[in-house]
Amino acid sequence: MIVVMETNATQEQIDHMAERVRNLGLKANVIVGTQRTVIAAIGEKREDTKESLASGPGVADVVPIMAPYKMASREVRPEPSQVTVRDFRAGNGVCGVIAGPCSVESEEQLLSTARAVKAAGATALRGGAFKPRTSPYSFQGMKEEGLKLLAAAREETGLAVVTEIMSTDDVDLVAQYTDVLQIGARNMQNYRLLEAVGNVDRPVLLKRGASATMDEFLLAAEYILNEGNENVMLCERGIRTFEQHTRFTLPLATLPYLHRRTHLPVVIDPSHGTGHTYMVPDMAVAAVAAGADGLIVEVHPDPENAMSDGYQSLEFGQFEAMMKKCRAVADALERNIDGCPASETCTS
Repeated sequence: MIVVMETNATQEQIDHMAERVRNLGLKANVIVGTQRTVIAAIGEKREDTKESLASGPGVADVVPIMAPYKMASREVRPEPSQVTVRDFRAGNGVCGVIAGPCSVESEEQLLSTARAVKAAGATALRGGAFKPRTSPYSFQGMKEEGLKLLAAAREETGLAVVTEIMSTDDVDLVAQYTDVLQIGARNMQNYRLLEAVGNVDRPVLLKRGASATMDEFLLAAEYILNEGNENVMLCERGIRTFEQHTRFTLPLATLPYLHRRTHLPVVIDPSHGTGHTYMVPDMAVAAVAAGADGLIVEVHPDPENAMSDGYQSLEFGQFEAMMKKCRAVADALERNIDGCPASETCTS
């Protein structure tokens, strides 16, 4: 349930009610809004819990949380959240752009890509050091050496680094080198891994499972939030359907639906969502028009010879052209790409 404090409630009253929530055996999450503060009381409740909390000093109301996902719900936090790390921002009116290769393959490949995507306006660099592959014989990534290359690229360009984490055993190692921990579609319901990244001081990019419902997606995010990590971004990367003209089906209706249900930023992945290079720019532009809080796009200096996902990766010139179109649409809708209107330059 939600303890709604009076607009003039003092910090002492807020602290007192948070302690009262904890004394009732519940988890207290204090959320400071622009107009008032609320305290989300999460856990198993007694019959007299509401009455006990409603009588507290500075309390305006106590209301139940109807959604099965508590911390992710708009009921708890009506205002949109924004995730910020280095120069990257996503949410609350800003569309952040993450770009880079599917896999880290070499120093030259990664650094040239980092320089190119930064020049085009991206503020975060993606790159897989650990690669989950359908076949055990496919390239599995450079592992820690790949993480070191990502950190070197960040050192040179200032881009925030986003990379996938596959195992609870690797949490500390990956967090040492990167800024955002990505949970891939295959691990969306790996609850031990979700709990592990929930205890790390790093933002998390959570990708939707290929067959996951919206409630399952949001409840997966709830695992991370429940551990205390509030910096969670949801990523729609396409779902498995009967269609075969694309790698997956990219449902952009996810955007308005999630924006109504959750305060968490929603990132769109047009690369995996289509699986075809020629479709990626148009779907990225459409995502910006539909209100995306972020984009994550695969970019490679030589897609034809990429070790993974070259068929859906953009060349540098294609990515630059895509960014110009995205900025134009964002400007028309009075939205921001990377915190910068289309009429201004976003590069340094």
